Amino acid sequence: MHWIVLGGAFFVFWFLALQIVLPMGNRTAHEAGESVSVGTEPGAPVNPQLGRKALIATFAAVGMWIVFYALIWLKVIDV
Repeated sequence: MHWIVLGGAFFVFWFLALQIVLPMGNRTAHEAGESVSVGTEPGAPVNPQLGRKALIATFAAVGMWIVFYALIWLKVIDV
């Protein structure tokens, strides 16, 4: 299999995992008991922890990619 297909599959898995992980654990200023600053969106998360969520998405994408590659290697699916 060509490396571009494998890289593209990893990117798709990573983006999917990131979209699933992004809304988890977010707290607004109201939920956190903090006051909302003027000009700040009230629904914006106080501490979004984007680095941590990107790392979680990366580990999830690696797991999905390994399963995808194993299915191709075992000839269960043909790409």
